[in-house]
Amino acid sequence: MVGPFRRGGLPAPVANLSGPAGPGCRVPGRSSHRRVAIPPVIGPQIGHTVTVYDDPDRCYLAVQSRDPRFDGWFVTAVTSTGIYCRPSCPARTPFRRNVRFLPTAAAAQRAGFRACKRCRPDATPGSPQWDVRADVVARAMRLIADGVIDRSGVPGLAAELGYSVRQVERLLLAEVGAGPVALARAQRAQTARVLIETTPLPMADVAFGAGFASIRQFNDTVRAVFGAPPSALRARRSARSAESTAGSLVVRLPFRRPLRPDNLFGHLAATAVPGVEEVVGATYRRTLRLAHGPGVVALTPAPTHITCRVDLADVADLTTAIARCRRLLDLDADPEAVDRALAGDPVLGPLVAGAPGRRVPRTVDGAEFVVRAVLGQQVSTAAARTTTAALVSAHGDPVDDPAGGLTHLFPTPEELVDAEPALPATRRRTLAAVVDVLASGRLDVGPGADRDRSRAALAALPGVGPWTVEMVALRALGDPDAFPATDLGVRRAAAALRLPTAPAALRDRAGAWRPWRAYAVQHLWAATDHPVNRWPPPPRTTRTTDRHLSGPRRAAAAQEEPIRA
Repeated sequence: MVGPFRRGGLPAPVANLSGPAGPGCRVPGRSSHRRVAIPPVIGPQIGHTVTVYDDPDRCYLAVQSRDPRFDGWFVTAVTSTGIYCRPSCPARTPFRRNVRFLPTAAAAQRAGFRACKRCRPDATPGSPQWDVRADVVARAMRLIADGVIDRSGVPGLAAELGYSVRQVERLLLAEVGAGPVALARAQRAQTARVLIETTPLPMADVAFGAGFASIRQFNDTVRAVFGAPPSALRARRSARSAESTAGSLVVRLPFRRPLRPDNLFGHLAATAVPGVEEVVGATYRRTLRLAHGPGVVALTPAPTHITCRVDLADVADLTTAIARCRRLLDLDADPEAVDRALAGDPVLGPLVAGAPGRRVPRTVDGAEFVVRAVLGQQVSTAAARTTTAALVSAHGDPVDDPAGGLTHLFPTPEELVDAEPALPATRRRTLAAVVDVLASGRLDVGPGADRDRSRAALAALPGVGPWTVEMVALRALGDPDAFPATDLGVRRAAAALRLPTAPAALRDRAGAWRPWRAYAVQHLWAATDHPVNRWPPPPRTTRTTDRHLSGPRRAAAAQEEPIRA
């Protein structure tokens, strides 16, 4: 089941909230976290949804509690004011008879409600169920977040999903309360608000940068969604908007707390490809290949958000850039659900209690990660970085980065078709086969990919084994249950924790961690000393790379750094 609530019973004891429903219906002296069941109760049957708004009584309890953990699961539409809010809105609680519960901001806008100016419900983390689930609706939601409607329209979305336009519209309307056009409109409105309030861009540039087809459409949408003209939103610009300029935008990426940044950012830092990625102090920076030109993002963790500085060739790419950063950092995950499921395990329980909120480091580009995974087969992290950097330097498009040392975009599969990297012959053939199926479209590892089909297509390639398939599923496909049982880092941690180390036996033991085995892997990796667990990382020192080592010394180096890609 996917969603905050079980059918037919509370998932956990809930404090007594009996009494008249309405303003001030709160329990004095009690923490709000004690009054409502923790939002996500997600069971093993991923892909079968129990919609939150099917249980309005529990939704109302969430609204009364003002618990921020419910934000993103549903929105509260108030019929007496025509406004919709996030569940944690600090405004006075409306009477029960005056509220409706809808699955998305787009559904609320479609029903004629406008966004609350106080709680900004459009700025909440996204629903975690779209990353967890593998069905067509979840795939569609991930593609829409990535900007496919603006790039290819609804027919492009339907083509990527393998469904007709009519089928896609019917499925989305039935489950999320809005069709693809309405969902894209809500996304454009949010992008427009960010640009209005954080940049000095002229309104015409904001309109077209947010994806609107005309100034009139932009004005009408902003008025309808936010209940104010664009000029009024600009008047509310915050102090931090001074950090943004026409080409460089600073936005805050919200997440559900807790979030443990050490292994998340540490993994990105330890595997960073020179020229494409870098770490400056406590900030991770990298290049992005976007529809209208290259971009550079700088991500810095803070206690309540991720500070994201985006430098774009065209502001029309802002929505896509933010979506890819959120996906990279797994910011729509629900740590309460994951930690609660893993905490009951006698081995993982103490690890979860000591470091709650671990996320899975993912990727901004699935095809990029597949190539990096192949280059990382059976070598150390340092060797993989060196080989990948040489490939990037030879085939990647150059970029300008006045603020740092980034030099290239990661090359596309099409640019790598004729590449001849310095690799063993077997691995070179594997890379050629992978690049061929990516370039031809026979292997899809994008946000809307069918995970089972992509796994099968990848496993059928020569030289691609279980480790590569599971690492791609974990980081590129976003499968929360991916489990690389053959990974040396996982097996070392298993030995240290007195778990089985043989892949088959370890896989059987890990069955108790389903459907969150990808998150269990993060706790296993963190149980041993490795650079992926250090943030901010120590300064890099020059060292001899593996290609200059003899056979025994190369094997020793691979043992030192078992986690790759």
